[in-house]
Amino acid sequence: MQTISPASTLTQTPRFDHPLKVLAMGDSLVYGYGDPIGGGWAERLRRFWMEENGPVLYNLGIRGDRVAQVSERLEQEFRLRGEIRNKVPDLLILSVGVNDSPRLGRPDGRCFTDEILFQKQVEQLLDSARQLCPVLFVGMVPVNEVRMPFLDCFYFNHADQRRFKNITQQACGDRQIPYLDIFEIWQQRGQEWINDHLMADGLHPNVAGYKALLDDIHHWQPLKELTTKVSQP
Repeated sequence: MQTISPASTLTQTPRFDHPLKVLAMGDSLVYGYGDPIGGGWAERLRRFWMEENGPVLYNLGIRGDRVAQVSERLEQEFRLRGEIRNKVPDLLILSVGVNDSPRLGRPDGRCFTDEILFQKQVEQLLDSARQLCPVLFVGMVPVNEVRMPFLDCFYFNHADQRRFKNITQQACGDRQIPYLDIFEIWQQRGQEWINDHLMADGLHPNVAGYKALLDDIHHWQPLKELTTKVSQP
């Protein structure tokens, strides 16, 4: 079962008089790398909402981004996408952290981002984000460890992924930010299933993987509650 933090920040969200504006910010998982058919889960969700006359979604994913890079561009990206004068976006979906977790150069090398520093950066990102609008967080997908290293130098592994994931999930829980634990959801489906839903690089979802992510995210209760609330007369 997925773990979802309390959604009190969402239940207090007022109705909006314009279409809901949603920003999805993060790394290649948001960008959709590996899905030449549908463009990734964010693009697939954007198209679905467009057909349903639903929320407007902006994909602000950048390949390779770590938490620090998302923090650097957070507020400017947010302020520039209000569309309507004196309006700003209504919801922010964050998905970042996996690029902080790999070991550099060898399986027992140092992590790309030190864990203590990572915790501080995640907390700063979440504190800044929730001052702007309601926030949701979509967690990382588990890798195929057999396919490592990525780009001949990044050694991703499940143990480090889980540690970085737990830091993020705890920080979200402390701030009542709903967290979708994709890592555990996919782990429960088995490593064979995971491998079938990842690219040959062992890191990025393939077309089937992004379809599965879309299903996981689109049916996530905090997201459904917010979009339903906004669409009610």
